[in-house]
Amino acid sequence: MTARNGLRMSTAKAFLKPIRTRKNLNIVTGALAFRIFFEGTRAEGVAYSQVGRQCYASARREVLVCGGAVNSPQLLQLSGIGPAALLREHGIDVVADLPGVGENLQDHYVIGCAYRCTRPVTVNEQSRGLALMREAVKWAVSRRGLLAMSAAHIGAFVKTRPELDSPDVQYHILPASMTQNIAPGKMELDSFPGMTCAPCQLRPQSRGSIHIKSSIPTTPPAIRPNYLTARLDQETVVQSLKIARRLFNAAPLDPWRGAELEPGADVQSDDELLAFARERGNTIYHPVGTCKMGSDPMAVTDAQLRVHGVQNLRVIDASVMPNLVSGNTNAPVIMIAEKAADMIKAAARAA
Repeated sequence: MTARNGLRMSTAKAFLKPIRTRKNLNIVTGALAFRIFFEGTRAEGVAYSQVGRQCYASARREVLVCGGAVNSPQLLQLSGIGPAALLREHGIDVVADLPGVGENLQDHYVIGCAYRCTRPVTVNEQSRGLALMREAVKWAVSRRGLLAMSAAHIGAFVKTRPELDSPDVQYHILPASMTQNIAPGKMELDSFPGMTCAPCQLRPQSRGSIHIKSSIPTTPPAIRPNYLTARLDQETVVQSLKIARRLFNAAPLDPWRGAELEPGADVQSDDELLAFARERGNTIYHPVGTCKMGSDPMAVTDAQLRVHGVQNLRVIDASVMPNLVSGNTNAPVIMIAEKAADMIKAAARAA
């Protein structure tokens, strides 16, 4: 092995355990990519660590970054691609001054409106004790029951303003509730029957950022989602909670509806509803936009998903979306990957 930039060189076979037997594929597990290496502005390979070793994978054609809306901009910044001032602050040599790397962060922000249910027919009580054991047996025998259900049983798309051309809020409705105050970041079903209607704004105007806090790859970046900073987002979230209340207070639910748990009967004014949304809302895990595609000064990739200002480097994940889609991001990301695969193959054939 030879040294390059202080890293230990290795072939893929030396340290990797291929998951599939295929000549053109090695999958590395338990590894952390921490830098893309360049010859001038040409991407040459990726440095990564695995089980205490520093390794290097060279690229004969292209380096493809697929780390998602958080890790992709972090890796680019660690590699010298991003806002020049941020990179220099952390002692990183600038390969390409792209101010848009890590900017334009968007996400779906969800807020729960929850009620008690007057009858024991919800997921809350079915997920405990003997009831859960019965559900496990049902799933094992017939692949049916509680364990075969999705998290949200009903979905709805609604306009908060009649002049809109399409719905601007998605509702996730489920026979379950999680209203207890427990440790931050931890969710637990209530011990009593409950039901929830949780809206999220589909096209938020608020924008956040992902910025490295250190040149050390294991240091998590600063994630600033800036939820509900835009006035439209504030107005939309208030209206979405009012609509959720109207849904729960519809006459067909009279036999099932108990007391309102969240926001709670004492939360009535627009300011109170907004304050509740700020305190109790959460991500629905749809971050996008931090390496957006385009040709404007804040764009990071072009229409072929190639990173501006460098060669042989593409980003292929949700971070390339200029704007958040009006729904879940899973299917769009799959299609981004399929389209990218076609473009990569076309470029290889033309070379």
